[in-house]
Formats: sequence, structure tokens, C-alpha cells
Amino acid sequence: MDPPQAPGEVDAWAPATVLDPRQALYSGSEAEYLLREDPKFTGSALHYAIINAVANGATSPAKIGGLLEQPRSSLTRPIDALASAGYLRYETDPLWERRPVITIADPIVRFHNLITVPQHDLVETGQSAEAWRRSRPTFVARILGPHFESCARAWLRAQADPALRGDAGLVTGTVVNDRKGQAKHEIDVVALDKRSGRAHISLIGEAKATVTRRSVADLDRLDRLKELLTEHGHDTASAVLALFSMEGFQPDLVSAARRREDVLLVDLSALFGVGEPVVVPRK
Repeated sequence: MDPPQAPGEVDAWAPATVLDPRQALYSGSEAEYLLREDPKFTGSALHYAIINAVANGATSPAKIGGLLEQPRSSLTRPIDALASAGYLRYETDPLWERRPVITIADPIVRFHNLITVPQHDLVETGQSAEAWRRSRPTFVARILGPHFESCARAWLRAQADPALRGDAGLVTGTVVNDRKGQAKHEIDVVALDKRSGRAHISLIGEAKATVTRRSVADLDRLDRLKELLTEHGHDTASAVLALFSMEGFQPDLVSAARRREDVLLVDLSALFGVGEPVVVPRK
């Protein structure tokens, strides 16, 4: 079956390929196969159990230990080994110097643990379409969404005009607290240079892998996040506000962005390097 050429074709392609045991793309034991092939982990049930725990939401050694009923101290070495081999990734938040969050590095392994394994019985009995229907919300929220955010950060690091990053030496994600609202807000993309506890932030962005086009409300949210970062003492005076979207942007958002000088709108064609951003900042 030909690869999908548009998002709408994925719903037919996935059950017919990656969730069809008769097809080469299907893998009933992806992580186990990778570990068996790696001489550092041959026969290690513990390493596979750690990968499975992280895929299911455990983001720290303590949480992994809780799921596996293992003391945290006994997991330090195998977790570090999986990270050094590229199976796990430590994602730090240098803005607040929190402990790093542990995630699965490969989206294919995440797919195996979050989609293929839970839907194994349906897939093996020829009900792949139903398996995909049940698991699609998980796919969007826990596989596609995080990967799209990662792609947006990678684009800013390596493909975008360096002027968009300014003097920032780091592109990452972060969390900012709203002290008045007693809430935490995730920021998918932030470019910063931190010195002496205070960061100079050159870009604040959101990357959303949803089926709806981004609207003016998304730009308003970025304005609010910029205010919160300023309240925390960070320099956001020259920050660009960036929106990354799989489905494009509402016309009123594009018009509002063009009236300003500090907005960047990036669609899929720009991320793939076959087009230019819809709107670029003028400053």
C-alpha cells in the first residue's frame, strides 16, 4: 500500500500496514527485537520492562521503580545504559533547573508499546481497523503530538533562519507557573540563553498536531505565556511568538500576525523544507 499523502489517508493506511500481521511493517515485538540485537542488553527483561514503564508514562526513576516494584537505586545503571544507547532520552528544563524528564527516544518504539501491544488481540484476530479506531486518540496525544513538538524544535535548531533564534544557545520545551491562577502551562518550544539564573528568551512557541487550524486564541495564549515569563524575571522584550501547525492557520490569525512584527507561523511544508513559513517576524 502506498504511503499516505495526506493526514486523512492515515486512517486507512495504518490498519492495512503497521497493524496488519501479514505486512512487513507490523512488529509484534519491536522493543524486544531491538534489545536482543544489541549486545549490551541481550536477554535483559529488566531493560525491556523499563522501556515499557516509560512508554506508559513513568518519567523519573522513582516512578519507573514504582511501576516495576523495584528500588530506585537498582534502576540507575540500567536507565543510564538505555539512555546512552539511544533508547531513552533525558529532556531537561534548564529554565528552572528541574530534574530531567525521561522519555522514549524512538516514536516507533512508543507506537509499539502504546498501540500494538494493548491492541494485540484485535490485531491478531483480523480486527485492525477497530484496533486503530480505539487507539487513535492515544496515537495523537502521546505519539504524534510529542513527535511534532520535537520536529518543531529540530526545525528551529537546524533549518530555520538563525535570526529567529537570536543569541539563544538552547532550544527546548519548558513549563511556566501562573502564580495567580495556580496553574502550570507547558511551552512546547522556547529558545533561550541563560545567565546567572535569568534567561534571555528569543522565541516562545507552541506546536500542535491537531486536526483544527490555529486561531487568534492561540496567539493570545502565547502573549499570556510571554507575560508570565516576564513576571518570573526573564527577559522576553524581543521574543518572537511562534505557532507550528499541522493543519494550517485561520485567515484571521494570518491577518493578525501580519499586522504585528513579532509573530512566526510555520506549517508542514515549511517544516519539511519545501516551503517558507506562512508569516515571518519583521523585526
